[in-house]
Amino acid sequence: MKDKKIKDLIGNYCFLIPGFLLFTLIIFVPYITNILISFTKWSGVKTPVFIGFDNYIKAFYDAKFWRSFINNLLLIVAMTVIPTILGITISILLFEIIKKGPLKKTVGIFRAGIYLPQVIAIIVSAVAWKWLLNPTWGGLNKALESIGLAFLQRNWLGDSDIAIFSIMALMVWYQTGYAFVIFLSAMERINPELIESASIDGASLRVIVFSIIIPQVTFEISVVVLTTLIHALKVFGPVYAMTKGGPGDATHVLSFYSFKSFFERSDVCYGSAVSTIISFLIIIISVFFISYRNKRENEVIGV
Repeated sequence: MKDKKIKDLIGNYCFLIPGFLLFTLIIFVPYITNILISFTKWSGVKTPVFIGFDNYIKAFYDAKFWRSFINNLLLIVAMTVIPTILGITISILLFEIIKKGPLKKTVGIFRAGIYLPQVIAIIVSAVAWKWLLNPTWGGLNKALESIGLAFLQRNWLGDSDIAIFSIMALMVWYQTGYAFVIFLSAMERINPELIESASIDGASLRVIVFSIIIPQVTFEISVVVLTTLIHALKVFGPVYAMTKGGPGDATHVLSFYSFKSFFERSDVCYGSAVSTIISFLIIIISVFFISYRNKRENEVIGV
């Protein structure tokens, strides 16, 4: 019996070997190589020269690096904070009002419409928004002109003061459907008797939301916040498609700054250092969220 269990265990682990090899070759080895390169001076040719933490020190004093970091923080607002708030608000409205009222049959239409941006590739969306925001023939400026608000027309992607906010608008539009669908699905498992009892006892909608609904969907909130935070820290496609980091460095983000160091300035080692910083930030945030989530779960079950 013992020999059979050992054979079964070995057989089970054999199924993991292909995945482990792929993970090692495609993710682990390139990641470690990138870290090692970040401690060198190298243009992509000849032999790398070890220089220790010089690239990281350079990043600490690099104004463009910090400008990119600030832009990433703004995108966290656009991709995590606002979509999470909008997603849970819209899902509560649909769940509490439309789904129980005469418009119950329209919930599917609302759900599909709000989630639709997630179905479209982000690069396609970015290009479409770039056309929409074109200062000469773009739909937004034309619409403002047609309703007598021509004084609000702007060069939405060419003005360094507002270009990053134009990208933020795209990301809010794109990410809200993701949060909304997860929250709406989570609310469908809430026991309706809890809400009905609270309503009978005279609880206001605010009390029901903050005392019953949100505590019931904290796991989904943590999932949405973690995944969108990671996405916001490594976002690249929309910036490249809409502005290519411009005008100037107004819309640089860390991933795009790393890309420029790699391929435009041939400063491979510095680009590796920036990308390593991004990965460390993602790892730290992920560990924090997972640890916090596990702690909360243990408190709930009394461990």
